[in-house]
Amino acid sequence: MPQSFIVNVSVDWYNKMESRHMDLFIIPTVLLTSVTMLVNPVLSLCILCFPTLRQETRYLLLANMLFADMLFLAINLAMVSCNSVGLHMPNLLCEFMMVSMVMTYSTSVLTITLMVVDTYVAVRWPLHYKEILPPSRARKIIMSLWVTAAVCPVSLLVMFEVVMGSDKQSRPVCLMLIALHTLEHKMKVGVHFYFIVAISLCTVLIVYCYIHLYFITKTSGIWRSRYSRARMTLLAHTLLLMMYFVPTLVFAVELALLKEESVDLVGVWINLVNMCILMLLPRCCTPYLYILRYHEIYETVQQVFWKKRHLSQRSAA
Repeated sequence: MPQSFIVNVSVDWYNKMESRHMDLFIIPTVLLTSVTMLVNPVLSLCILCFPTLRQETRYLLLANMLFADMLFLAINLAMVSCNSVGLHMPNLLCEFMMVSMVMTYSTSVLTITLMVVDTYVAVRWPLHYKEILPPSRARKIIMSLWVTAAVCPVSLLVMFEVVMGSDKQSRPVCLMLIALHTLEHKMKVGVHFYFIVAISLCTVLIVYCYIHLYFITKTSGIWRSRYSRARMTLLAHTLLLMMYFVPTLVFAVELALLKEESVDLVGVWINLVNMCILMLLPRCCTPYLYILRYHEIYETVQQVFWKKRHLSQRSAA
């Protein structure tokens, strides 16, 4: 498939964005990113700087997810900003941003799945939990998550380079969607297969863990009250997991809609809603949810701000 096809699709894509004033989607992107970035760095530093939190596997996993989310938000904001003004960025920079977005998004999904597994292990084998998932092993697992998350985007980048060759032109829109659309039909099926298998495995593993957790804990009486802490926690985590997984399914719908050379206006709308809202909502809710969920984190954050306020009052005096 020639490189001119990518340029034509990108130009058509940008023209439709400009004609419908879709560049205004930058507003919710900036707002949601700013709200998240206000809390994520503070929460991550609290986990990494306080030994009591740093020695807990669940908090290490949470810090890893927050770090991946911050990287994703920064790259996504840069990409949406460049696309909204039609900036012709270098091909290497565009490819790096696309690979980084897929890798960080995959890392977040894999990490939140592993957090469910961590909860299951802690409840199922409470006496052996420290031996099964100590902090040292958790760090190795986190490193393997990043390597696993990088396999798919890097392989896509290599195949994209092979298909496109050395004939490359700058384009006004940098999107993974358009890049995948330029690959051959066999490769496109492979991408769909990867996303379907990955999401299915994560979903099956999460459902399995939650079902077994219910049967393990149902005799303890924590599920009897309609508004019990266990029910509210399960509801909050289920909604959060759905918000993380839904954008992947929306991306599959985008690939299905982008079949012809002419860009569909509905496809442009779906892509912008997905990139500027759906992908950002779970990352915006995550830090606030876990601050309210874990008393240790809430007390640590409160302690940090209390010390900062106390020092400022002493310096002012």
